[in-house]
Amino acid sequence: TKNYYIAGLIPLFPTFALIAHYIVASERGIEALRATIIFSMWSIIPYFVYLVSLWYFTGMMRLPAAFVGSVACWGISAWV
Repeated sequence: TKNYYIAGLIPLFPTFALIAHYIVASERGIEALRATIIFSMWSIIPYFVYLVSLWYFTGMMRLPAAFVGSVACWGISAWV
């Protein structure tokens, strides 16, 4: 489609996060929800590393190798 860039926004829509956050708040309370939110904010960093590395690798590799390299970068950044 001509609006292919919208595919980059889909992971940012909080559909499942809304459900998960409601369940956490309902079952564990607001403090647990707030702790979950902080943890979620930190999880954005590995996703950003994945996107940056995929952008970089697609300029120099074939797509399957770029995906593998980007997922490896994501895994390393999530592990650290």
